[in-house]
Amino acid sequence: MALAGRLRSSLSLAQRILRAEPVSAQRAAPSFATSEFLRNYATASQPKESKTKVPLAMFGVSGNYASALYLSAVKANSLDKVESEILDLVEASKKSPTFSQFIKDLSVPAETRVKAINEICAEAKVSDITKNFLAVLAENGRLKHIENIAKRFVELTMAHRKEVRAIVTTVIPLPPQEEKELKETLQDIIGQGKTVKLEQKIDPSILGGLVVEFGQKVFDMSIKTRARQMERFLREPINFDSL
Repeated sequence: MALAGRLRSSLSLAQRILRAEPVSAQRAAPSFATSEFLRNYATASQPKESKTKVPLAMFGVSGNYASALYLSAVKANSLDKVESEILDLVEASKKSPTFSQFIKDLSVPAETRVKAINEICAEAKVSDITKNFLAVLAENGRLKHIENIAKRFVELTMAHRKEVRAIVTTVIPLPPQEEKELKETLQDIIGQGKTVKLEQKIDPSILGGLVVEFGQKVFDMSIKTRARQMERFLREPINFDSL
């Protein structure tokens, strides 16, 4: 994607900024409590009568930040754009050792972290909501949680769209017709009102067949599991008295 390309090219800014700033400088202390700022971030410039709520209860650091980002994105009618930008940033950071180290290094002063993030976002031309959110993470020393925050955020966006993730693991990719039939079967199970979002995962270790993770259920129809079941069956002692 074009945004992902811009993000990858702009991550070098972090390296230049870090070289220009003394990392041994005293870390700037946040001028606000995290929970209070998250509330302010999610409600900033929004009408007081807004009743937007998160579709799923989220807990912990990642859940709280993901919820705040969700509320801001929904109120700004920018949910899809923000989701794409956050996921692109996570993907780009995985390909940049410099940026990966930068987001984990809490010895970098808060001012330097915020400056680097603002420069990266400006060059990548991300939305103001995403830029401001990343600046909050940088200020509070929470950039290291960005991948987990992104995962929680995707859970919220899927719930918002009434999507249900189903992960199918196979040795080789499913042919289009089989993928279509599996998706239709899962759609029949969940019924109307929700949409199945099928994701394929390749894992040669299952030897064959497939494993479907769907909601809280796991349907393991792999050859590996069948072989183990057969092995356990063959190892069981035979009661000849019952024959």
